[in-house]
Amino acid sequence: GREGKIVQVYRRKWVIHIERVNREKANGASVPVGIHPSKVVVSKLHLDKDRKAILERKNRSKKTEAMQE
Repeated sequence: GREGKIVQVYRRKWVIHIERVNREKANGASVPVGIHPSKVVVSKLHLDKDRKAILERKNRSKKTEAMQE
């Protein structure tokens, strides 16, 4: 397989664009190839303050649901 950083997530088309995964068009221009998220393995997350807060919020809600059952 290929490795690279995720450059863009195109949510409307359900694809991910990864750096160095390009195709050359007939006119010579280079365009990114869309890859379906199910075919991707994320090996390292870039967690900033906001993303950590979202993950903590999700984990907290899962714990309360488990306690209620």
